[in-house]
Amino acid sequence: MKKVSPKFKSLAAKLLYWFAANARDLPWRRTRDPYAVWISEIMLQQTQVKTVIPYYERWMQSLPTIQDFAKAKPQRVLKLWEGLGYYRRVRLAQDAARLIMTKHSGSFPESFDEVVALPGVGRYTAGAICSIAFNQPTPILDGNVIRVLTRLLGIAGNPRSKTVNAELWRAAEELVIASGAPSPLNQGMMELGALICLPRQPKCPICPLRPDCFALRNQRVEDFPATAKRPAATLRRFIALVVKDGERLLVQRRPNGVVNAGLWEFPNVEVPVNAKDLKKLIPPFQITDRSRFIEIRHSITRYRIILEAYNAKLSSNSLLAETNSVWKTQAQMSKLPFTSAHRKVMQRTIHLQA
Repeated sequence: MKKVSPKFKSLAAKLLYWFAANARDLPWRRTRDPYAVWISEIMLQQTQVKTVIPYYERWMQSLPTIQDFAKAKPQRVLKLWEGLGYYRRVRLAQDAARLIMTKHSGSFPESFDEVVALPGVGRYTAGAICSIAFNQPTPILDGNVIRVLTRLLGIAGNPRSKTVNAELWRAAEELVIASGAPSPLNQGMMELGALICLPRQPKCPICPLRPDCFALRNQRVEDFPATAKRPAATLRRFIALVVKDGERLLVQRRPNGVVNAGLWEFPNVEVPVNAKDLKKLIPPFQITDRSRFIEIRHSITRYRIILEAYNAKLSSNSLLAETNSVWKTQAQMSKLPFTSAHRKVMQRTIHLQA
């Protein structure tokens, strides 16, 4: 066991005392089942706690074990994940579940090296699982922890750079070892970043580590962590075509190998942002109502996307095969996993038909 400094022992003690009194009652904190911890950590990546809670609860009711997850049909898995975004997370997670069934006889591995070797599991997620589920002194480093450590210890520079990142991992490791209680220590670090050490307007007056904070002591809280300038956003425009045949609607499944693979959507085409005459841009479809009935703006990574939906028809029914689309009733569509934007188009379409 590595030798730790009295400073880190003191910091760990203060954080543990604070977490014991202030931890939120979250559903994944009521268990030490590594499967449940793993699912919660995957869902929480780039997603707020309040958003994750209902998804987590539905998931654990539907797929309560690794065995259930491993054998579930991909469309069912995607439907449970529908709306959480970053769907590659759940596809890799199912690959990992199947690997656990074949390589580890259905038991979640306890070794850090075996956990981090699972598809879609990086150093942070493996550290979180091993510390929270198995109480192993494995460090974690996510956005919240980076913010706490850079401010607390005055670690300057871009946290993504190799040198600074290595320094942060060393600090996280020393702190979790010093605590003697890895599970609450790591959870406490994440909780402190989520509730107190906020990106903007942090609640320094009530922080348990206030007397020890380099950034606060030097009135430089806003300087940490140092962040690289974000690349400029790129605007993209798509036209969705809503084609009806009585109670049926024309939809298509996104192919493998693309963003949101396996999810469903309405036929659509990307057009120039400033395009006005759409007729030549959307064959074999024809817009039947020039007034779009919904416009949705959303973001995917660095792209700012405008999705406009129009009522349309096929210029010829014989061209249906060319669209790579199929007819589905509303009841059938309700069971399919849709991309978030196209799900809003579907809901609006059904509302207007009601």
